[in-house]
Amino acid sequence: MIQRVANAALLLIAVLVLNFTMMHLAPGDIADTISQSMGGADATVMQQIRAEYGLDQPFLFQLKTYITKVLHFDLGYSYFYNQPVTTLILEKLPATLLLVISAQLLALVLGILMGVYAARNRNGFFSFLVTLFALLGYSAPVFWTGILLLIAFSLKIQWFPVAGMVDVTISGGFFTRALDIAHHLFLPMITLASIFIALYSRLCRASVMEVLGTDYVRTAKAKGLPERSVVYKHALRNALAPVVTLAGLQFSAVVSGAVLVETVFSWPGLGSLALQSIIARDTPTILGILFFSALVVIVGNLLTDIVLRMLDPRIASKG
Repeated sequence: MIQRVANAALLLIAVLVLNFTMMHLAPGDIADTISQSMGGADATVMQQIRAEYGLDQPFLFQLKTYITKVLHFDLGYSYFYNQPVTTLILEKLPATLLLVISAQLLALVLGILMGVYAARNRNGFFSFLVTLFALLGYSAPVFWTGILLLIAFSLKIQWFPVAGMVDVTISGGFFTRALDIAHHLFLPMITLASIFIALYSRLCRASVMEVLGTDYVRTAKAKGLPERSVVYKHALRNALAPVVTLAGLQFSAVVSGAVLVETVFSWPGLGSLALQSIIARDTPTILGILFFSALVVIVGNLLTDIVLRMLDPRIASKG
């Protein structure tokens, strides 16, 4: 496990280098954006701005300075928002984590339940519905699903808010605020989870059907154990490994999908911050968001590995 953590740290540094290099190769820089906001600047002023931000230094020196600052938890200063990038991200990060984690948990729970039920009734109508839902859910773009849900449940029926995370007109204690956030979270969570529910349900169905055909499951049935006990106590544990693996691999897709969902629902997370920073060409903020996104994905994969070792002791025995 220590080796995996070390590899994750090296991967994170590689991501830092790649992100900084790509941003360095992109046309324009902070000085160009600042000069445009000022209505223009002469060569002397541009040189002063570049010197202030260290853009006049060689690329390798800039890269070394950037990585050193990140390792000291300094992501730079946002000239557009006029505050440290770390402060900006920490303000937006909880909203994004709430959306991503809730959507992933919802997708796993519903996907596994639907997959198991469809596997137990493989020739039934519900199994056909799971297959159809998987096809539709995986094919529909997440922003399109979000727009449809907004039109149906926010504009037509008006059950859920159109945008935002909280209602500023509501006052009350912790539970009142929590219910208000959950009310705003429901549609974005369903939108982000929809495509992954389709994936997990289809994979879980196939995995459970495969495990139900193994010798040890047939032996358990021959001993007279109830079908429910055979499925949930014997078959499901081994069938979950592919689903958990896919969930870890799809974690990056969940984070990237959150950017689109936050834009559609005006959810105040890293996605909205990233969009505004790209428009403003706020390089330090963009790099900071990319760093935190990579960090979330890497930590998610490490947690997936831990869960897999808990589900299958044979993986833990291999180191």
